[in-house]
Amino acid sequence: MESEQAIRALAALAQSTRLSVFRLLVKHEPNGLAAGEIARAIAVPQNTMSAHLAILARAGLVVSERKSRSIIYRADLAAFQNLTSFMVEDCCGGHAEQCAPSAACKPVRGRRAKITA
Repeated sequence: MESEQAIRALAALAQSTRLSVFRLLVKHEPNGLAAGEIARAIAVPQNTMSAHLAILARAGLVVSERKSRSIIYRADLAAFQNLTSFMVEDCCGGHAEQCAPSAACKPVRGRRAKITA
């Protein structure tokens, strides 16, 4: 991933509605959601949601496909994985194996992560 693409993706996610949309789409993988369903779930007018979805699409974070009269949006998980990999590719001075334990930890909201020895 190039720096400019990472900047576009991070900028797209640096807005609360778009971040909420992306997280919602991740929850609904692999089926995705119609634009109207996304707008209702986030409580945003449909025309405003269209603008947010367009920004996420230009950033390469969502993909869309027409199904009958609806446009179904899905999170591009491969693109997001590329972004996160780009962000940590120089982790631990280029020795990613040293970062593995911290990368494997998945914090649980509202609870402490279980620590194993």
